[in-house]
Amino acid sequence: MYSFKNDYSEGAHPQILNTLVDTNLVQEEGYGEDRYSLEAAELLKKKMACSDVAVHFLTGGTQTNMTAIAAFLRPHEAAIAAHTGHINVHETGAIEATGHKVLAVSSGKDGKLTVAGIQAMLDAHPDEHMVKPKLVYISDTTENGAVYTKSELEALSSFCKSHQLYLYLDGARLGSALTSPVNDLEL
Repeated sequence: MYSFKNDYSEGAHPQILNTLVDTNLVQEEGYGEDRYSLEAAELLKKKMACSDVAVHFLTGGTQTNMTAIAAFLRPHEAAIAAHTGHINVHETGAIEATGHKVLAVSSGKDGKLTVAGIQAMLDAHPDEHMVKPKLVYISDTTENGAVYTKSELEALSSFCKSHQLYLYLDGARLGSALTSPVNDLEL
């Protein structure tokens, strides 16, 4: 049975544990400036074929989502997420604790957001007396185990661009999506 609960519910692979034991007493710089973090950042840039990006490591998914979403949104702006979305259900109000409302859209059994669902949320917030939807939050795979197709992601991206919305992809289960047999994307 597969569980999409989160990305830290199981132990580490034995090779990872062995590497941690082997490097446990090696003195390194802190705060992502150690050689392992710098090497990982370079590997990511190479894999993405994009050398002009900054890669920053944070300590966990909730902290990453909270930091990024709070930085992207102005005080009167909100995030749109599936009603099953991680920031709506599992992050104990962390996003709303930064002052940004999470607007939950019914997403059906698969947990995927659709253009129609996002449009309905925009229509429900038409004026300046309401919180302004500005960021669309998705995770791939979803909390229900569904994987977005390339065409679904392109449709969401196109819609968000045409409506000046940010499209935010939570990377917590991205490895699961990219290795899924139904996946049609590359990193």
